[in-house]
Amino acid sequence: MTSTSRRPYESSTSGVVAFGVSSFAGIMLATVSVFQILEGIAAIAKDDVFVRGVDYTYKFDTTSWGWIHLAIGVIALGTAIGILMGQTWGRILGIFIAFLGTLANFAFIPYYPLWSLVVIAFWILTLWALCSQLANED
Repeated sequence: MTSTSRRPYESSTSGVVAFGVSSFAGIMLATVSVFQILEGIAAIAKDDVFVRGVDYTYKFDTTSWGWIHLAIGVIALGTAIGILMGQTWGRILGIFIAFLGTLANFAFIPYYPLWSLVVIAFWILTLWALCSQLANED
């Protein structure tokens, strides 16, 4: 496709930035989904990897948390593929999944605090990128 056959927005600086932010969001979502999948597999396969230090409101068995993280990760990976393919449903579902992933990792803090905070930071960065993309749509 030549640049003359593109819509003016796609050729503009705003269009290029929007494409970059969308690609960044898709790649970030794919990255954090892999983290979620690995965290889920670790919790399912070996319960004693994670240790809960204090009594906590969100008491689940570590295996249950593993399945929650695995499910979020698999859905997020599919959503990331949709975002990278330029699908609007992917961006909207990505915002929901990133919000859900942030909440799940917040509730998982007592089991593995540092890792949960790192993953929350990645989820928030993904949320920012997805929301920026939706704001830049025409």
